Amino acid sequence: MIILAIDSTAVSGSVAVCRDEELLCEFTLNVGNTHSETLLPMIESALKMCDLKVSDVDMFACDEGPGSFTGVRIGVATVKGLAFNSDKPCIGVSTLEALAQNLVGFEGIACPVMNARRGQVYNALFEVSNGSLKRLCEDRALPISELEAELLNSNAPIYLAGDGYGITLDGFKELKCKFTPEPLRYQSGYSVAVCALRKYNEGARTDDREITATYLRLPQAERERLEKEKSN
Repeated sequence: MIILAIDSTAVSGSVAVCRDEELLCEFTLNVGNTHSETLLPMIESALKMCDLKVSDVDMFACDEGPGSFTGVRIGVATVKGLAFNSDKPCIGVSTLEALAQNLVGFEGIACPVMNARRGQVYNALFEVSNGSLKRLCEDRALPISELEAELLNSNAPIYLAGDGYGITLDGFKELKCKFTPEPLRYQSGYSVAVCALRKYNEGARTDDREITATYLRLPQAERERLEKEKSN
């Protein structure tokens, strides 16, 4: 099965082409360019390097959230456009699960963290053991201080990944985490592909009409509107 997987949920963006779990090609950019400018050229280049066309793709995959509201929408809309009216599976996966997938190979607790602003992070916890992931909690947004208090009860090694890596380490007052090599901290199209294939093998069968973005919080403009209404 040829899989085209993309991740545009943070500042870095990534595109991967895989044959099942075999990585054929992966491009990652972390230079601050907008995904609306870079995502389609990366997809075109990745497919060309593999001597493939969009019509050769058997499954499309992307992160469905959480993450940047604009980035999540761009990723989902791109998959919808590429797969439009093809009846091919389009699998959305949790951004946090895909980040945790980067850490398979370590042993301990995978703690993906994405900057949710206002001293909070998007987070989920996963047990990593023998090359597999076990989810320990649902995706959530919480203050860094609360995350630290929860993790202080764990005796297992803790590995962070995601664009909240730096602010989380700075925010932890007592907890010491294991070092995560920098390439494993960023979004990975390959990890999205692996998570999507796992979900597909478990029975997921969404298509371009059904795949949708998932948000843990209201967009900033909506939050500001509600706050303004409360103050009036």
